[in-house]
Amino acid sequence: MTTSTAPLARAMRRAATDLLDALDADQRRAVAGPFSTAEWHAWTYLPGDRPGLRLGRLTAEQRDRAQDLLETALSPRGRSDLALVLRTEEIRRETSRSDHVAVPHLDAPYWVRVLGRPGSDAPWSWRISGHHLVAQATLVGDAVVTAPQFVGAQPAEVASGLHRGFQSLPREQDLGRQLVLVLEDDQRARAVTPGAAPDDLLTRQDPAVTGFPARGLPRSAMDRRQGELLEALVRQYLDRSPAVVADAAWTAAQDAGWGDVHFTWSGGLQRGEGHYYAVSGPTFVLEYDNTQESGNHVHCVWRDRRYDLGGDLLAQHHAAAHRPAAG
Repeated sequence: MTTSTAPLARAMRRAATDLLDALDADQRRAVAGPFSTAEWHAWTYLPGDRPGLRLGRLTAEQRDRAQDLLETALSPRGRSDLALVLRTEEIRRETSRSDHVAVPHLDAPYWVRVLGRPGSDAPWSWRISGHHLVAQATLVGDAVVTAPQFVGAQPAEVASGLHRGFQSLPREQDLGRQLVLVLEDDQRARAVTPGAAPDDLLTRQDPAVTGFPARGLPRSAMDRRQGELLEALVRQYLDRSPAVVADAAWTAAQDAGWGDVHFTWSGGLQRGEGHYYAVSGPTFVLEYDNTQESGNHVHCVWRDRRYDLGGDLLAQHHAAAHRPAAG
């Protein structure tokens, strides 16, 4: 991880430093703080204020610096996906106003926070988050972790008005549904959980994935076409991240064994019906929930069982720091 992510770590250090340098003293106090595991673990994708500085309070130049930092955690496709998510949020907020006037940047519900000192050997991190967006990174030296990564959309598809038919994150829904529909009856009986779908992601905002056992239909019980759909679904989530991050996570999943990767679905099978799915393996969990607002409000997340919010990376750093000196 350390060698392959070194260029990414340098890009993040540079972008974070450029942002902090562009802030005035009051803004810097709001954005920057000491690295704290307790604060870092308190992540959320729900509406509400966050620690840090609201992006709408930045000047145009400062917002560009924040955008540069955000984009270090995204691939080109991830940036495209994020643009659609942010546009969906704008449409939702515009249509919620009686006058349908565009909402000014000042009201954009996203915050930026940097913990620790970029460029130091000690752990540091950054997060840009708000309603339906969590982009973040934990860094120790040249090692980078970007999980959990969360995106959502409300609505998933605009039902009426000027923007009718506008969608964000359609592939996440379509690939999951394609997979469950191509299963044979006996396979579907294993994959589909009876009863209503959960009302949100099961991992919620937990700082680590615990108590999420593999369930559903394993890859080892799928044919070639079904397995290809499963792998395409996993890549759909992974490929929002920079290639070096996505490829490392993909390799880890392969090394742990695709046969133990499971797919599970609950809820309706038709578009417009509330539904949920998860793909879980020894190294990762991804979840998709679309149950709110009559199946038109999406939450989806990529979780890393070992490295969420630094995870094992921070544990290894702290163990090395407290190891007695030889001699």
